[in-house]
Amino acid sequence: MLEQTVLETLMDKAWPALEREDLVGEGTVKWVLRASNGVTQRANSVWPANPADSAKSAGSADSHAVATGLESAADLERSVTAASEWYRRRRLPLIFQVFDDSRSAALNDLLDRRRFTRQSETKIMLRGLDSLPSCQPTMEMLELPSEEWLSLWWSVDGRGGEAELSVAHRILTGCPALYAMVRDDDGVPAAVGRLALVDGWGGIYGMATSARHRRRGYAAQVLAALLHAGAGRDLKGVWLLVTAANHGAQALYTQAGFVDHGSYVYRQAPLKRALSGC
Repeated sequence: MLEQTVLETLMDKAWPALEREDLVGEGTVKWVLRASNGVTQRANSVWPANPADSAKSAGSADSHAVATGLESAADLERSVTAASEWYRRRRLPLIFQVFDDSRSAALNDLLDRRRFTRQSETKIMLRGLDSLPSCQPTMEMLELPSEEWLSLWWSVDGRGGEAELSVAHRILTGCPALYAMVRDDDGVPAAVGRLALVDGWGGIYGMATSARHRRRGYAAQVLAALLHAGAGRDLKGVWLLVTAANHGAQALYTQAGFVDHGSYVYRQAPLKRALSGC
């Protein structure tokens, strides 16, 4: 339904980093370096837009293939070193967003040798916009996140204070999007969600329900409203991201018609400990 390389590009546009720079190696490596003051792994990680693994099989003769593979491996080493320096200058850890497909094999091998950790394994789910679940008419839908929307989302998913929230706000509003919020019977915000609008597709982000409102169907209401909003804009389909450990959310999304469409993991460089004085 949607090619992996296209989906990766859509995802990058849906959560735009405040700073980005292309890193093009001497061979086939092409990465995007992203930084946003450490707010979210997604906006502070390397996206290997072209991991260069396919270069290993280039050429018709075995000797040429081996030579090409060696050049590709050396290019990867140089690119990791350059990326490490780029993040060091920004006082950020070196993190890669590595997608689970054959193109990432060579990069994963290198990161394994360098003892990069694996963090936040995330599933990608996808669905079309036919046969949608019913939608509540009382849902609030805005084109920019309100203070109430931000406050609820940050209380669930936020890491940091006002400075970090300000960065997150800039990331959220970096591309066109819709922001849904549902209230309880007393008018208190109960759950929120965001639909990023990117190149005719939709990406669902920022799904959050306050602790006191969980297991009462509010998340399903927000999800349905965002799907209907996407259908109203003739989107081709919608993707979302959910951590592999969040089985409850996965069940909700499966019930809403989403199917698995790949995964990724964050690979972080091992922390370098300073020598102690003892």
